[in-house]
Amino acid sequence: MRLDLFLKWSRVILRRTLAKATCDAGRVTVNGQEARAGREVRVGDVISVRLPRRQLSFRVRSLPSHAPSKENAREMIEFGGAE
Repeated sequence: MRLDLFLKWSRVILRRTLAKATCDAGRVTVNGQEARAGREVRVGDVISVRLPRRQLSFRVRSLPSHAPSKENAREMIEFGGAE
């Protein structure tokens, strides 16, 4: 799954175009390396996103085959222990 699509589906970033722009600006890393929007994301990857007022770091728990519901979106990521 593409990184920008994962960020949208997990609701870390609400629009795919904004997720792509964030990646293009160099504010997203996967496993400690700067990542582009088209990078493939796998279960177990650690993603860090620098937003204007905070930094998020989380581990990928699952990759659904279709867009999850709002309730199920949070099950895609795991906060804490991602260091």
